[in-house]
Amino acid sequence: MKELIESQIIINAPAAAVWKVLVDFKAYPMWSPTIKEFYGNPTVGERTKVLLSQPEETSMKMNPVFLKIDSNKELRWKGRLLVNGIFDGEHYFILKPISDNETILIQGEMFSGILVPFFKKMIHGNTKKGFEIFNAALKDRLESRL
Repeated sequence: MKELIESQIIINAPAAAVWKVLVDFKAYPMWSPTIKEFYGNPTVGERTKVLLSQPEETSMKMNPVFLKIDSNKELRWKGRLLVNGIFDGEHYFILKPISDNETILIQGEMFSGILVPFFKKMIHGNTKKGFEIFNAALKDRLESRL
């Protein structure tokens, strides 16, 4: 089973500025309402512990492997519950410049595994709401600097 969710927002800042905030992993505790902390510095092909806190849920630590860190374009990681195939999530942020000073941020996740049908309500509820809250906080952080 697979399930995809996405949330996007237009940010009044160039893609390079959005990227700079997105990959300033040490600053997340100061502004991010959902991705609370990165333990270490993410590197493609390696795992980095991440502390998450979705709306109306308890916090959880995950240990995703980073799949892509493509400057000014895409950040992508994959996490799993216990072992592959149970409940996996491939999370991504994609930046699409609209103009020199506008960028679309797309945050999404492709969930897969045998437990996906049991988590659909959570995926389309609190998880998607968490994406929207994160996107709004990122937009606010960038636009309040202008």
